[in-house]
Amino acid sequence: MKKFISAILIAACVISLAFTLASCGKSSNIEIAIPNDTTNEARALLLLESKGYIKLKEGVGITATVKDIVENKFNITFREIDAAQIPNILKDVDYAIINSNFAISANLNPVKDSLFIESSSSAYSNILAVKKGNENSDKIKALKAALESKAVADYIAATYGGSVVSVVAEPGDGYDSSVDYDALSGVTIKIAATPTPHAEILNVVKPILAAKNITLDIVEFNDYIQPNKVVDDGQFDANYFQHVPYLDDFNAENGTEVVSVAAIHVEPMGFYGGKQSDLSALK
Repeated sequence: MKKFISAILIAACVISLAFTLASCGKSSNIEIAIPNDTTNEARALLLLESKGYIKLKEGVGITATVKDIVENKFNITFREIDAAQIPNILKDVDYAIINSNFAISANLNPVKDSLFIESSSSAYSNILAVKKGNENSDKIKALKAALESKAVADYIAATYGGSVVSVVAEPGDGYDSSVDYDALSGVTIKIAATPTPHAEILNVVKPILAAKNITLDIVEFNDYIQPNKVVDDGQFDANYFQHVPYLDDFNAENGTEVVSVAAIHVEPMGFYGGKQSDLSALK
């Protein structure tokens, strides 16, 4: 009897060990860092769903959060981080989804360094935004025309190699025929922007406006909150850094009245390896 019991215990141990080893062989401890702001978190989750790694609740779309995940076959753990900080913790997680502007600032090439990249959906085009009611002022129309110029579209294509893509359908010469540029002579336009690529692109706009004796004052911000607030309270004329879904959510949460006047470019999100150098942990 003792031999029989011992044999059963040994068999149980062997089976338990086999299950343990099998479990270790599965992707049960994969950690992925994603942006923690509402729309970019949803965007990141939708990207993962498109690759079959998770499944979201039906119809959640751009409002999705990790609570809306209904299938997670790889038992992925999500670390929700401020979008600007994700490149800084990339080495501490298995993978991360990073907005292209923050990837470029961290010397990551979204096209070459990501394991896969989001399609260039115009739904997430970065926009020129102003306080509601100022959309049709000559100052804003002049700024809009300069941003929609061929000079800017050519700069984006030559500089970012697909990491940033112009969405302006018919770039112009940088000027709006309906604007009284003589009346704007000597005016300063103050604009808030995140550093890359927005402030870089605005530096191409500067000489276009300077040719009409208009000064473009570019002030850089490293967060997504203050640029909308300083436009809403009238300290700044405009900002350039976000997409419409984010702006809509921001206005709803903060009671601000900032509106889009032009879509300029799109920055596809990239999926980057941290501790993992390839996608084998997700197979």
